[in-house]
Amino acid sequence: MGQLQGAKRPDGRRFYYARALVRALPVLLVLGGLCYDHFMPRELTAVPFFTAAPLVAAPLLSLAGTVVTGAASLGGVLAVRLRYSTVGEADALTEISTVATVAVLAVAINRLVRRSDARLATAREIAEAAQRAVLPRPEERIGGLEIAARYEAAQAGASIGGDLYAVQDSPHGVRLIVGDVRGKGLGAVAAVAVLIGAFREAAEQESTLEAVAQRLERALAREVTRRDAARRDPTVPHEGFVTAVLAEFPHGAGLARIVNRGHPAPLLLHADGALWTLDAPWTALPLGLDELGAWPDRAEEVVFPAGSTLLFYTDGLSEARNADGVFYDPAVRLAGRTFPAPRALLTTLAEEVREHTGGGTTDDMALLAVHRP
Repeated sequence: MGQLQGAKRPDGRRFYYARALVRALPVLLVLGGLCYDHFMPRELTAVPFFTAAPLVAAPLLSLAGTVVTGAASLGGVLAVRLRYSTVGEADALTEISTVATVAVLAVAINRLVRRSDARLATAREIAEAAQRAVLPRPEERIGGLEIAARYEAAQAGASIGGDLYAVQDSPHGVRLIVGDVRGKGLGAVAAVAVLIGAFREAAEQESTLEAVAQRLERALAREVTRRDAARRDPTVPHEGFVTAVLAEFPHGAGLARIVNRGHPAPLLLHADGALWTLDAPWTALPLGLDELGAWPDRAEEVVFPAGSTLLFYTDGLSEARNADGVFYDPAVRLAGRTFPAPRALLTTLAEEVREHTGGGTTDDMALLAVHRP
């Protein structure tokens, strides 16, 4: 992990220098105009430099910075004309009025950009509040287990999509769900809200993990029926199914029960670096596809020894591809490695996926790690 962080530092420095250069561009344009006028023949004008400077400053700098840049550009034009004693000529008046007009327009553009930024910031705050309400981050310690969760949205600026996770303590043990809703947009977010609400109720009331899965199946069926009734065109097929994995950790027992409904298999990381892929021994359809066939849910029971960690994830992790089309394989990448805490594991995964894909993925990624101290 230290090597990975070290590899990231040069990129961070390059980004910092590039950003500083961009912010200094208006000043460089004004200075460039003065130098151009000094070294080039009198017939060649430096006005393009002076008009570009405030326009570049408008989206990059503050209102004060834009005003100062506009004033500097206007001063530059005046300085050039005073040098040749041509301030009163028609060409000079045209250049001065052009730069002054552009400077005023740059101030107006700056105000519009800042207003848009404020609206965007408000929208992000609302999205973050919605995420906290619909997909709250679980406590770091629940029922004697250490928990870490992480959500990485594929779309820049997005806070929540169709991936979900939830952890809840219950009389039957600590129970959790990790899932991936088919589809995007508000419909997927609505399905996430329905499933998490149903899970929290069922986790508290149902005596078995299989019964929890059936409660989720019925809740999703009701949501699909409601959305079908609200659709304007009933002939358009509805793609409302959810891959999900549910787990239960009975209090005081070193074991886990898992029900997998068509979801990527969890990974069990042992304290010595050994890794097991917990593939489901039997086939089960995702939630919402009961009309295609009925298989009774059966929980698989696995040993969950002290010092080990169970990793649950959505396919945004396992289907992250690099420029050559090679998938990121978490089982291969994590085998033989140990991590001091579940949060460190998720941080490492997020960094490695970012490095593997060159900066971003095409699908949301939800990660949930459970460690038994």
